[in-house]
This record gives sequence, structure tokens and C-alpha cells, in this order.
Amino acid sequence: MTINKRLYIFSLIVFTLFSCNKKKHIVSASSNSVHRNPNIIYILADDLGYGDLTLNGQKKFETPNIDKLAAEGIVFTQHYSGATVCAPSRSALLTGMHTGHTVVRGNKEIQPEGQYPIPSDTYTVAEMLKEVGYKTSVFGKWGLGFPGSEGDANMQGFDEFFGYNCQRLAHNYYPHHLWHNQEKIILDENVNEKQGIYAPDMIHEKSLEFLEQNKDSTFFMLYATPLPHAELLIPEKYMEKYRGDLLPELNFKGVDEGPTFKKGGYGSQKESHAAFAAIINHLDNQVGEIMKKLEELGIAENTIVIFTSDNGPHREGGADPDYFDSNGIYKGYKRDLYEGGVHVPMIARWPQKIKAGSSTNHISAFWDVMPTFAEIIGKNLDENIDGISFLPTLTNQGKQAQHEYLYWEFHEKGGRIAIRKGKWKGVKYNVLKKPKQTIELYDLKADPGETENLASLHPEIVAELTALMQEARTPSDIFQFAAPTYLDSK
Repeated sequence: MTINKRLYIFSLIVFTLFSCNKKKHIVSASSNSVHRNPNIIYILADDLGYGDLTLNGQKKFETPNIDKLAAEGIVFTQHYSGATVCAPSRSALLTGMHTGHTVVRGNKEIQPEGQYPIPSDTYTVAEMLKEVGYKTSVFGKWGLGFPGSEGDANMQGFDEFFGYNCQRLAHNYYPHHLWHNQEKIILDENVNEKQGIYAPDMIHEKSLEFLEQNKDSTFFMLYATPLPHAELLIPEKYMEKYRGDLLPELNFKGVDEGPTFKKGGYGSQKESHAAFAAIINHLDNQVGEIMKKLEELGIAENTIVIFTSDNGPHREGGADPDYFDSNGIYKGYKRDLYEGGVHVPMIARWPQKIKAGSSTNHISAFWDVMPTFAEIIGKNLDENIDGISFLPTLTNQGKQAQHEYLYWEFHEKGGRIAIRKGKWKGVKYNVLKKPKQTIELYDLKADPGETENLASLHPEIVAELTALMQEARTPSDIFQFAAPTYLDSK
């Protein structure tokens, strides 16, 4: 054997050994990463009431897949949305700050499509997860920045976005277009009055594709479905299950032509009760399909799945929350700061970490999600946020920190504010017209339905909560209350 041939064989052996060792190192690192950081799916229903699930007392229809999720995980009975309407609720979720501090505190539209954008320097939960290698996505409704703005989903830490950019256009389930990242997807099948593509189904299919494409990665998927808000339209095949069973029916005359047709106006529906039940049933089936996909891909065991709603039930487009008892025992609806507007269902499933069939009365809110995920991935948050991690409650390990108080504000209908501290809830409406009125005071432990105002009996509690309301917020040039003394109780 020549010297040159020997050198060639030796070099080949060294290269092979080096390559094998390098491959082993990569596999090991990947395995450790998967073991350390679970996949995260956060399912955010739109305007789903606390009482719209059978596990919370719904009698007129069933939600078996969501109930199964609860049976395999933990139910939070004292969980709150970020706000009582869409955009600020999502802002609180993504930033870990309540509406006294988060950048988007109300629904403010930018014509012709989209909402007031989250500023570019905002640190979001998606950006936090990307820093440690997560593939990030949002499917469904965005509502935090018009297309191409600094608030666009792709500018706020999400690798992939598919769905509605504008929450007004998300009122309609047969839209003229959707967005895939920066590409406007024209739906020719929905031109004019056509109803060829049901957008919630198309969005759902894209989310399942994302799971398939990223099954070998670590991912975060925000599944921000537009269901069940607010247009009560759904393909005929889903209506058959409930037609004629939810009488007397409600005939809603909506927008079937004109300037707001498919631009935010709700379509007509002669069978509003059957349609609403069918839409919730369809949402439940989609949750079941997500769980089935995780099992098929072999990643269910290392995936956290959270299910919740962005605020309480609405009364738009033919929706009839009183018929369905959608807010359960709670007073108020969407746009209210009584419990019915912000007290939402929340379920979390994480095999081997969360005890199946468990429940907790830990008081938590949307702004707790970011610090919870931060603790899971071992991230120290330097940002000044309002949330606290509820990981000890999820895993039943360690000491669970408690909120001093929860705070909400709402910038429509004359201005509304609310605060909860322990069992006490303070509520103040019409703050612009009556800035010096005394807050309403409720004992949620004894009176979760907020039926008896106890303000006159507990002036010391009223004074304490009023002072905390003033302390809870920082000024905003965009979302402001005009009267500087709006919190005065004198």
C-alpha cells in the first residue's frame, strides 16, 4: 500500500469519527432542549363565555373535547382575561402587563384595515420564546397592528402568521381575503355574496400544517380562533345537528349588502340559536383535532396546551347569551367590567407535570402567562411587568405567589375601571361624566354574582381600592381618561 493511499484512509477514518461525534453532540443538544423546553399551544377563543362549556354548566349543547382537556389537566376557576374587549386583552397576554400599563388599552382602529399597533420596542412573549429557539406562530385573529406596521405579528416575534389582521374584518367568516405573513391571500371563492371558503376552517388547516412542519422543533403556537365571535354563519353540514332543537329560534336580520357587507357587518341568520351551538361545537371539534394531531405526531407528552377566552360573551350579530346562560352565575357581558365581562374559563394540560382532573381557585390573569412561560424556560425577565408565574400551581410544586390586586380599565362607554383584591371587587362606571362618584364594592366570596353593593358598609375598603386604582395605571397619550380626577371618591 502506498503512503498516499495510507494517508487517504487515515484521513477518511478521522473525518468519519469527527462527523459521528459531531452528530452525537447535535442530537444530544436537541434532546436536552426538548426535555428542557416543552412545546406550547395557547388556544384563545373569541368571546366565549364562562358558561359556554359543559364543564362550567352549559346545558343546551356539549363540549366533549374541551371537557376531555380539562379531565386530563387542571381547571382554573378564578382566571381573568386581559380586558373586556379584544385588542387590549391580547396586549395584556403578549406583554405581561395589565391595562393600566400595557401599550394597547383599547380597541382603536386604523383605516382601512387593522388596529393601533404595538410599538416596535415592545417585548412580547413570542420574542422571549424565540430567544431560546422556539418556532413561533399565530393563527386566527391578530388585531394589534395594521399590515406592515411595527405592530404586525411578524414584527412582534412571530415567525408565521395566518389569518385576519383586522379584528373588524374578523367579524365575517367568509371574508374577501386573509393574510399569510405579509402576503394578502385573496379568496376568490368568497367574492361578493359567495360563501366558498369558511375562513375558520382554512386557518385551522394551516395551524395543523404548522404542527406537522415543526414536530421536530420546539414551537409556540397562539391559536387565536375567531370563533365564536360574532357572525353566526357556519356551513350547512354543521347546522343539521342543532336545527329545531333550540326553540324558540331567534331570527337576526343583519348585513347582507351595502358598504359594511363582509367588512364588519354581521350576516343575517334565521336560526341564531342553532348556529351558535353549531359554532361552539365546531370550535370544540377543532380543539379535538389539535389534540389528535399532537398524538399522531408523537409530541403530545411534551406539549403544554392552554385553553381560554379573550373576554366574556357578546350580544352582537344575533348572539343570545341569556338564552344559553353564557356567563353562568356572573353579571355582565363583553364590554362590562363586572365578572361576566372578564371572568373566563381556563384549562391547562401538560402530561407528567400537571395532575389530571385537578382544579385550582388561584386568582390569575392573562398578564401571568408571560412570566409563567419565562419560568418554564428558565428565563429571568428584566422587564417591569405586572404578571406573576402560576407554574407552581400548574405543577403543584413550590410556593405560589399571590397578586396584591388585579386591575382593568375600559375606554369606551364613558370609561370603566375595576380592581380585585382578594375577595373584594371595586367597579366604577361612567368615570368621565361622574369622576367623583364612589366605587361599587362587592364581596366575590359571598356574592360572586355581584348583586349587592357593599360600598356604604365598608368605607375603609372603598378608600383602599380607590387609592390602588390610582396607583395601578401610568398615563397613556393614546388611551387616556380626559378627567385627571376620574378616580376620586370624594
